Amino acid sequence: MRSKTAIRTVRVDCEALRECALEVLGATYRDEKRWVRDAAAQMPLSDLWREDLAWFLVFADGAPAGVIRVLYSPPLDQYRKYRLRCLHEGIDVDALLARCAIAEIGRFAVVPQARRQVSVVLALLREAIADTVRRGFTHYLTDVFEGEPHSPYAFHTRVLGFVPVAIHDTGELHCDRRRITMLLDLRECYTRLRSGNGYFYRLITEGWEDGLHASLARGAGRPVNEPAGSAGNTGIAAVGTAA
Repeated sequence: MRSKTAIRTVRVDCEALRECALEVLGATYRDEKRWVRDAAAQMPLSDLWREDLAWFLVFADGAPAGVIRVLYSPPLDQYRKYRLRCLHEGIDVDALLARCAIAEIGRFAVVPQARRQVSVVLALLREAIADTVRRGFTHYLTDVFEGEPHSPYAFHTRVLGFVPVAIHDTGELHCDRRRITMLLDLRECYTRLRSGNGYFYRLITEGWEDGLHASLARGAGRPVNEPAGSAGNTGIAAVGTAA
């Protein structure tokens, strides 16, 4: 009988953990995908002391298995330069940026041998979401590559509730696939998981303090694809982020 994988998730806050995280980025973004030439450049040493950024690293049976990065209050003006093509009419990008507390979530990488272990993926999301909510941010912004073999698009949309809002052709990573920009209301995500998928809800919220549950259960808004101006409008529209 196969033993249960031991999962441990930490915030990357020292040089030793950074080296472990770079193993993951090197194996995935550099060697497998060839999206970058230098894995270390994706996580500069200065990232360890930035207050507006958090990297999380998961170990599976003691080996580095996955990483994720959250960038708080990202420089959204930069993303307008990507020439976004919105997927919905009547979107007011500037109004969105003014209303929503947006964090960019990305650099989501899991080594090939751990990709089928859902617990690895959910452990990263658990720590990232908890940190984001504690900081008072309400929405996630991310990009995925269209048609990429290991794209999290299906998981993001069907399980978490990310909504595709725009497309663009360029970004920070070296990939010729089109980017799909997606937006997630964290309170709506929480409500979606709690009411519709007990398994993912339990794994993502495992170990959370009561305050996190209270913050996410309070004031969940309308579905993100509801037309702007409808009752209960949470101000969700479209904007882009770097892949």
